[in-house]
Amino acid sequence: MPVDYSGTWDIVSNVNFEGYMVALGIDFATRKIASMLKPQKVIEQHGDCFTIKTFTTFKNYELSFKTGEEFTEVTKGMDNRTCQSLVNWEKDKLVCVQKGEKKNRGWTHWIQDNHLHLELTCEDQICKQVFKRTL
Repeated sequence: MPVDYSGTWDIVSNVNFEGYMVALGIDFATRKIASMLKPQKVIEQHGDCFTIKTFTTFKNYELSFKTGEEFTEVTKGMDNRTCQSLVNWEKDKLVCVQKGEKKNRGWTHWIQDNHLHLELTCEDQICKQVFKRTL
């Protein structure tokens, strides 16, 4: 049985978010606003079906998918691009590959020591975020 990601998660660290946003081509003003945000993730998991909601005071983003099934995604939460996304299990990690304009784009989620980890990649940049489950 896969790991249960369900819950509400608050960000506790965010490393190289600026570099990741530059790789996405996000403008200076938006990067400055986004770098100050403290996102909260609400994950609903039912087996291999997920809904991940990301809430901030600036923008909210919702993503629903079933692992192993490719889907069209508009990355409204970041750079508003359309890509083909595929999320698969790699052991207890959720690994997403996003095919579109930007090379080497995707993300990986995993839970370790009661923290939700997220690595975001775009081109040669990697952003590492860590979230703590709220009670």
